[in-house]
Amino acid sequence: MRNFMFGFALLAAVVAVVRDPAPARAADRPNVLWICSDDHAAYVTGCYGNSIVRTPNIDRLAAEGVRFARAFCNAPICTASRQSFITGRYPRTVGVTLLKSPLPQSEVTLAEMLKEAGYVTASYGKMHFNSGLKHGFDERLDMPDWQQWRRRQPQRPLPEGVEVLPPWKPFQDPARIWLNGMCAPFAAWDSEMAGTFFAQKGAEFLAQKHEQPFFLMVSFYEPHSPFHFPVEYRGRHRPEAFTVPEVGPEDEDQIPDIFRNLTDDEKRGINAAYYTSVEFMDKNVGLVLTALRQAGLEDDTLVIYTGDHGYMLGHHGRFEKHCSYDPAVSAPLILRYPPRFPKGRVVHALTEFVDIVPTVLEVCGLPVPDRVQGRSLLSVADGRTEEHRDHVIVEYAHNDEIMIRDARYKLVYQRGKRVRDDGYDPKRPLPGPTFKFFDLQEDPGEFRNLVAAPEHQERIASFKRLLAEHIRKTQRLPGILPETEDPDAILEAGVQPHDVQSADE
Repeated sequence: MRNFMFGFALLAAVVAVVRDPAPARAADRPNVLWICSDDHAAYVTGCYGNSIVRTPNIDRLAAEGVRFARAFCNAPICTASRQSFITGRYPRTVGVTLLKSPLPQSEVTLAEMLKEAGYVTASYGKMHFNSGLKHGFDERLDMPDWQQWRRRQPQRPLPEGVEVLPPWKPFQDPARIWLNGMCAPFAAWDSEMAGTFFAQKGAEFLAQKHEQPFFLMVSFYEPHSPFHFPVEYRGRHRPEAFTVPEVGPEDEDQIPDIFRNLTDDEKRGINAAYYTSVEFMDKNVGLVLTALRQAGLEDDTLVIYTGDHGYMLGHHGRFEKHCSYDPAVSAPLILRYPPRFPKGRVVHALTEFVDIVPTVLEVCGLPVPDRVQGRSLLSVADGRTEEHRDHVIVEYAHNDEIMIRDARYKLVYQRGKRVRDDGYDPKRPLPGPTFKFFDLQEDPGEFRNLVAAPEHQERIASFKRLLAEHIRKTQRLPGILPETEDPDAILEAGVQPHDVQSADE
């Protein structure tokens, strides 16, 4: 009788498991390694078609995984983009659309989601939380930790006669100085650089024995201006090898005033410095990936590589992001996870960075919370489907600006009633509400505004309705938007910044 009851109980337990499968144990889930760079434009990467820059480590990662050819940040500015993609929520929903806004404590990051599922978490490098909160990371090291470490190191003399970067003083020094038009190295050797410090910390973490799965984020400050690279990297690119991008007939009124006096030679020097900084960053990506391989963890780890947004290298006369042109809002996105993703796959579907968090959760076998606004990329990454989004939307609140684009067309709205407070004021009369419409197939450089063309009015009206709907769905604070169905009125009110004021909100 006892054996019969035991067998019955065992059968009942098996049936219960089949009916209601328990989630996979934490130890069975993949690790997550997210490598992020700052201001790295997709078009300055070998695997994205650039034949000048040397990025062998990022290129190898793409060859071993999935590269997203049309991935877009949700805000072309560091803070808003980063706090959006680490939560899987749009910047206006998070309450962070401006550079200095803190990530609210009430927002839940990917680190907190994974930590709750039993993951060990750590971040080394730039996070831009704008507060002392760790937001789910057990260990978090950033620039002050590198500075403290460097002060303890013996100072190795630099080569005689080498011109190095002066202290970075953006908007105080001329642009040719703070944008490194002289293509000068930072006053340090490779082993002393912040980027190398963060990469080595990441490598040390990966070399440890892990009883639980981990989420490690290594986030480099390169190639953000002034485009740091060590003295060993000087001379890797000659300024005269670069071509100054074209400036269009409608660009004069929108070029930031600080860039108007740059000479062509200085612009070439800025390009050379940026490319060199990208190559230094790629070297540090390699340090982290090598450590992962040496630890025998490649098949057990989902690896993500992203920039936080794009960057303009003279396009339309600009040297920054802070706008809606494709070089500023398109960024690299690469995923590698050998058990699930095919090698060398290129995804041409439109994707947004809010899609990264739900993708990670799905790969890890975890539920995606309702608050997450992105859509998992898993089915498009593993080849089950080719389509993902009909359109993408990007906002830049410092200029009361929002854009929407599909596979071929783009509409940009600028409220045009507020003087820019981000340092990139063109010093021209405020234009008032402005729309720009581009046919990206016929005009990939975005030079010809077709907003008045009769044949595009229906599409423009549809884009406006989609933007108004997006603003309504993602608005964090109540009482901001007017009670109207007029898309222009919703755009007018919605694109203005309405950020949270402290990390406690």
